[in-house]
Amino acid sequence: MSGDLPALVARFAAACHDAGLPVDPERAERLARAVVTVAPRTTRRLYHCALATLVSDPAQIPVFDRVFGAVFGGLVDVAESRGDPNGPPPAGRPSASGTPSRSGDTGGAGVLHTAPGPVAAAGGTAVPVPAVASATERLAGRDFDELSGDELLALAAAMRRFRVATPPRRSRRTRTAPNGRRVDLRSTLRVARRTAGDPVALIRRTPRRRPRRLVVLCDISGSMEPHARALLQLLYCAGGGSGAEVFTFATRLTRLTPALTRRAPADALRRAARLAPDWSGGTRIGEALKQFLDSYGARGMARGAVVLIISDGWETGDPALLGGQMARLSRLAHRIVWANPRTRQPEYRPLVGGMVAAWPYCDAVVSAHRLDAIDDLLAALADPKPKRTSRTTSGGRPAGGAGATLGIAPCW
Repeated sequence: MSGDLPALVARFAAACHDAGLPVDPERAERLARAVVTVAPRTTRRLYHCALATLVSDPAQIPVFDRVFGAVFGGLVDVAESRGDPNGPPPAGRPSASGTPSRSGDTGGAGVLHTAPGPVAAAGGTAVPVPAVASATERLAGRDFDELSGDELLALAAAMRRFRVATPPRRSRRTRTAPNGRRVDLRSTLRVARRTAGDPVALIRRTPRRRPRRLVVLCDISGSMEPHARALLQLLYCAGGGSGAEVFTFATRLTRLTPALTRRAPADALRRAARLAPDWSGGTRIGEALKQFLDSYGARGMARGAVVLIISDGWETGDPALLGGQMARLSRLAHRIVWANPRTRQPEYRPLVGGMVAAWPYCDAVVSAHRLDAIDDLLAALADPKPKRTSRTTSGGRPAGGAGATLGIAPCW
């Protein structure tokens, strides 16, 4: 094997990209980290590292094999030998006992092939074949309502790479700044003692800027239960999300902020389910929003805050009540972001009574239906523009098209 392994790995990643594989700089970096960690001494081990880090779909394996054989040499194209698993393994491919079979000197290289599931043997017996494609990449492209509880917890590590940020606001506290508008008289006189009481240097101060409070109102009714668990786990795992004020609602309002503090994601979700007796119940968004405003929002929690409402808009109560409370909330909050998984469909229109009532007061409507769509949600939360000036859905299209059909005044 070449002594200049980093250069060889970089050339191999570039060759995979040129061959049509989706190998981007992130995957190339992942391969480099795997090579440094594993320190492969044989081509067989290097093959395993590259396969686990660069291939995300079994259909990409034939192309990967050809590129690997062309770059590192000494390997045969084993794509033609995927027939009977009980037959003799080709050169460079491990035998059933785990010992690589060889034809000539391959430098100890053994090529392991994987498939997404069991393969039928000649006798009709299912032979399990492992899959090494990244589980996180496969799960990231699936909707949250298709994931089991264990699969959702498997995304916790990927969710920790995100960061929940809100726009900054001016604080009442100040900090020293050379171009501040306010003169700090006490600090100026203290420094003037060094120049015999002559205030040669003026110490100025400017207001500090701190992120706005994030308030989350999450629908935990039966239709939203999988998405609620996923987004609550995101808030727990992502950086900056742990400081959010979290409330759940179905038929009543429940504050879950203490339950999501310093706990593992699985324990936090289990405790949240115990604290919310209406989990997977009906939906009364208007009544829950009124209770929040009366008990918390109008007292200061929602003032100048970014409010995230996670719901599909199925309102079993009076939509007029929801519209009135949304108007009330819009006068307090800095921005209102609505995460509705049903908006993932391009033909979606707000025809449900709850969404019709709430739509004019939303600054952004996003789907956030899977991990790949979380970036749209985070961008909507961090948008510094004033409220109701840039309302769009996660697809990037104006959200007022349906509102104009329904007689709702567009607000972008």
